[in-house]
Amino acid sequence: MRRSDIRNIAIIAHVDHGKTTLVDCLLKQSGQFRESQLTETCILDSNDLERERGITILAKNIAINYKGVKINIIDTPGHADFGGEVERVLKMADGVLMLVDAAEGTKPQTRFVLKKALECKLKPLVVVNKIDRPDARPKEALSEAFDLFVELGADDEALDFPYIFASGRSGYASHDPAARSGDISGLLDMVLEHVPGPEVNPDAPLQMMVTTLGWSEFVGRIATGRIKSGKIKKGQKVAIMKADGSVKNGEVVNLEIFDKLGRAVVDEAEAGDIVALTGLPDPEIGDTVACPQNPVALERIAVDEPTLSMLFTINNSPLAGKDGGKFLTSRHLRARLMRELESNVALRVESAPNSDHFQVSGRGLLHLGILIETMRREGYELSVGKPEVIRKQVDGKWHEPFETLVVDVPTADVGPVMEVVGARRGQVQTMVAGDTGLTHITFIIPARGLIGMRTRLLNATRGEAVMHHRFDSYQVVEGEIQRRLNGVLVSQDNGRAVAFSLGKLQERAELFVAPGAEVYEGMIVGENARDNDMVVNPTKEKKLTNIRTTASDENIYLQPPRDMSLEAALEYIEDDEYVEITPQSIRLRKILLSESARKRGNRVAK
Repeated sequence: MRRSDIRNIAIIAHVDHGKTTLVDCLLKQSGQFRESQLTETCILDSNDLERERGITILAKNIAINYKGVKINIIDTPGHADFGGEVERVLKMADGVLMLVDAAEGTKPQTRFVLKKALECKLKPLVVVNKIDRPDARPKEALSEAFDLFVELGADDEALDFPYIFASGRSGYASHDPAARSGDISGLLDMVLEHVPGPEVNPDAPLQMMVTTLGWSEFVGRIATGRIKSGKIKKGQKVAIMKADGSVKNGEVVNLEIFDKLGRAVVDEAEAGDIVALTGLPDPEIGDTVACPQNPVALERIAVDEPTLSMLFTINNSPLAGKDGGKFLTSRHLRARLMRELESNVALRVESAPNSDHFQVSGRGLLHLGILIETMRREGYELSVGKPEVIRKQVDGKWHEPFETLVVDVPTADVGPVMEVVGARRGQVQTMVAGDTGLTHITFIIPARGLIGMRTRLLNATRGEAVMHHRFDSYQVVEGEIQRRLNGVLVSQDNGRAVAFSLGKLQERAELFVAPGAEVYEGMIVGENARDNDMVVNPTKEKKLTNIRTTASDENIYLQPPRDMSLEAALEYIEDDEYVEITPQSIRLRKILLSESARKRGNRVAK
């Protein structure tokens, strides 16, 4: 049987196509909130990193009531690196709202999320969003969405998808693409009409899969999931079925359902409800909460494998512990990474038992960069090595991940794009000149070729290029890819950088540090104009004498140092370098700090 009083939908789309803004609009349309409660934009982007970067990182659940029906809405990330979030939460939904930008049309991540939704047999509804853009082409975008369904092998029922044109920012939806007023009720009506209620079996034994884990200082782990069958009550005894086949007995200490922007405590929930349980013994994502008398496990969540790995280790520089870090040891680092594994299903961590080195694997540079940024804000200090793609052996040959790269660039800048991507073994698949003066180019490129490419592409096109990529497949390893062209300046002394020394150094290099910055032996302080590394002394002060000359009083004009963000630093370093990350600073350094140790290492390597 199906419940008619509830709908569970996920909102999926490419990054920046307006998912979270549309959720704001749905919250306002529901009429359940005071105006003062919904004054912000992107209400569900609640953590600091999401606010700062303007992207959704974590999937979130809310619930609204419309015409007597409860609609559970799951907002998902749009960036390819957070695909693991999308894969696990789709298990809770019966239908998806797929947003397509009326100007940009379908993009790489649109393909990824739609493919996952079709694999889960979810009912798709298409929303052509942002129809109020000056460059909008809603009918062409809808046609592109239909073509994408066909390419992915959708069945006839899925191809007959309902659609609507909308503007989440302006707050209206209509079946007429020329409409520029109204409200969003047409979209909610479409959800009630076309998304089926959850299929339930209330008389069967309890089954619920844990799809999200939260954490509270007071109650510990909070397991969220949708009840597949049966009922669950506060204080009920349950069995937790683990990945290795073992079964743990537990008790539901607290039971909550999603209500508006938060959760409400209830005494009982039944099949079809999305609930949050506390008190279970160490639940993990993919575990099944079942009836102890008749425990039957649900099929575990299958998540795509990571494609990129990085070395995490302790910060052993001379400045360790002087930058506000509270957690410095390998024990702290290990405990934090293990805790991240509980909720981040796309992450992998490998380590020897007594080692202070951890090989951390994820979906991409942004996926791992967000983890590092979160850790440094929590007070952790660590050093991180150069990102490397994960290779695997197939039929005796090494294969590496390849990605589909899509670049939109003004037609005049196509040449520089081809040069930059071609140097990294990218091959053109399609090239289409658009009506807006932009050329749409699709490449297939090794994933390692993407590391460090965004900055070069933006520099080559004066910031005009827009690039997106997604994992395509594993293919036979290509040849070598061009490495960093310039060497670096490496400090030979400890102390504070002095303007007198930096003024001399900037004649042959671009600096990474400002006067007064703390430096140490082995720290990278700039980029050399040539291709070799150069050892310098940025702490050398001007000799003072009692003789005044015209030359001795010359002014020193310093260019502002290059400000390296975390992602830029990770893309910049080479195999013999680390990024040192503390709560207050991001520094570049050599793995071997002393010049003599580096020379010995080079001799051994040769």
